[in-house]
Amino acid sequence: MPESPTAPVVKLENVSVAYGSALALRDVSATFPPGAVGLLGPNGAGKSTMLKALLAFIPPTKGAMQVLGLDVVRRQLDIRARLGYMPESDAHIPGMNAVTFVAYCGELAGLPAVDAMQRAHEVLYYVGLGEARYRNLETYSTGMKQRIKLAQALVHDPDLLFLDEPTNGMDPKGRDEMLELIRDLAYNKSVNLILSSHLLPDVEYTCDHVVVLDKGTMAAQGPIRDLKGPGGRVYEVRIKGDNVAFAEVAKGVGFECHAADQDVMRVFVPDSAGPRAIFSLAAANGFQIRHLRPSVPTLEDVFAKAVGEE
Repeated sequence: MPESPTAPVVKLENVSVAYGSALALRDVSATFPPGAVGLLGPNGAGKSTMLKALLAFIPPTKGAMQVLGLDVVRRQLDIRARLGYMPESDAHIPGMNAVTFVAYCGELAGLPAVDAMQRAHEVLYYVGLGEARYRNLETYSTGMKQRIKLAQALVHDPDLLFLDEPTNGMDPKGRDEMLELIRDLAYNKSVNLILSSHLLPDVEYTCDHVVVLDKGTMAAQGPIRDLKGPGGRVYEVRIKGDNVAFAEVAKGVGFECHAADQDVMRVFVPDSAGPRAIFSLAAANGFQIRHLRPSVPTLEDVFAKAVGEE
């Protein structure tokens, strides 16, 4: 575990990672506190690259990284022994049944064979595969393969979990069940985890803290509650007219406008302003407000602001 309960589980300082001449991470500095942390960003932002670099699968071109207080370059085997990694892509072995595969992963992590088999049964029941533990992995559905990846990441009781897009390919019911498992690990089992995802609702439901990447650079980081800011300054607005033109007018007086569903915008106003200021702005510029109601900031708003979306 980290040196103290509040010490970061992961720390990056000015880290860059290149694939040939292309930089996948550029001067990234980030701190991941204990608990459940979301690693958020669009596809191609560098999330998987960051996790692979922290696992020492990819060497950085510059910078320093620590995991659980250990230097990634010098202590990579010690780090891997204390980590559980659920990769984005499938990583099962055809011809093996689930319990044999998970036990094998436990042995690879250093567990004695008897302990590994016992733990394999336990974690398979935990992830909801107890009844299917003797089936060969190639017969599993996409959702079941996601669960088996979580099981193998948990079998050796790691100090930190890396979960890379854990709900990929799952149907709505399976996705909800996976997110409940992740919440249970974080809040009831007190497991430190980093959830890498491009799905904002997944991160908002399971995590308290977020690190946002965009195009290989750091866009934002901090507690989700703090990044959202105070409530009462956000309004859902529907206008009659050109949304883009209204957004430009609003921007000119210090408001922020983010597109929401269909023709609805989310308008952020300064602390001193309120809904009357939105009505006055619209009237003065020939726009008609069709709908306006107070809202609260969401992680989607944080993300849009961090990556510069309008």
